[in-house]
Amino acid sequence: MAPFNRAAYLVAAKRSPLEVKSAAYTKPGPGQITIKTRAVATNPLDFIKQTVGDLLYDWVKYPIILGSDVAGEVVEVGKGVTRFKVGDRVVGHSIGMAKKHNSPALCGFQEYVNLLTHMSSHIPDSLPYENAAVIPLGLSTAACALFQKDQLGLQFPSSPAAKSTGRTVLIWGGSTSVGVNAIQLATAAGYEVITTCSPRNFELVKRLGAIAAFDYRSSTVVKDIKKAFQGRITAGAISIGQGAAAACMNILGSCKGDRVLSMATYPLDPMNMPKRFVMPTIAYTYLSGMAALWIKAKRYGVRSQFIFGDTLVDNEVGPVVYEQFLPKALADGSFVAAPEPEIVGHGLEEIQRALDVHMKGVSAKKPVVTL
Repeated sequence: MAPFNRAAYLVAAKRSPLEVKSAAYTKPGPGQITIKTRAVATNPLDFIKQTVGDLLYDWVKYPIILGSDVAGEVVEVGKGVTRFKVGDRVVGHSIGMAKKHNSPALCGFQEYVNLLTHMSSHIPDSLPYENAAVIPLGLSTAACALFQKDQLGLQFPSSPAAKSTGRTVLIWGGSTSVGVNAIQLATAAGYEVITTCSPRNFELVKRLGAIAAFDYRSSTVVKDIKKAFQGRITAGAISIGQGAAAACMNILGSCKGDRVLSMATYPLDPMNMPKRFVMPTIAYTYLSGMAALWIKAKRYGVRSQFIFGDTLVDNEVGPVVYEQFLPKALADGSFVAAPEPEIVGHGLEEIQRALDVHMKGVSAKKPVVTL
């Protein structure tokens, strides 16, 4: 008899709250595992979808199960699966809303989740599920930016870290969930990292591997980072946060090396979405922001591209990161689960509150719900 499953559903596009209802239990297909979910983390992607409706993932039909970050225990394995067995502790990136997959069974905010094995990793017994759950989407987005051939195209990470390449990556927004993963991945791949964050997070980003950190609010931050890059060769930059892309383009324009920018943040502020005239306001903000970035990219000679955090599912980056790198790096302690989880509550009913907490803003933390 199949286990009884429940999920937190987004039932409509009009800023509706999540509703917890029964859900189908789906047996894992070939190359999949099913886990009993022990912890989930939220991401801006979740509350943005809840806010803007069909402007994002318009191919997904309501009611929708959101959620990308899950950790739990394997309860069933699909045909051909050899990396995992029942009882294994795992963390995984749920990609059920990706257009190619588009499957509720592969979405995270439910008690039983199916995961693709090449987007899943074993976690050591010493790592609590709630800490592991913060990893996936931030890790995937950072990996897409750093290693995909259409982005920075850097060499892959290893544990122990690869030999130094003698090149430096700029990561603007180093204490964000993408930033803390990008710092560690770039360092493990043999690159030095210069980053920005709030001064209270300088110690965190340096502990994760950054060689220098600058206050992104400082009036001289661009000038200061340009000075830090003197005598260095850049391998490119990742921009995270509003205004980050323009600042990175300015800096790259004066650097030696690869003037390539991977942009994790679109020119829309998810923390300040409009309450009225949503569609026209978003459209105007987005188009004017895109035009400004295009002009700056031309001015500074920068090749830029936006990152979408699930594209590694369908190329070589996903298996390299989740199968080859992450399990070993977590086991030997060279990779740290970051940012810190902010445990909002227990049970699917608490996920909406976690989304509300996330939307109000967090710093060097990620809201987590245990199950």
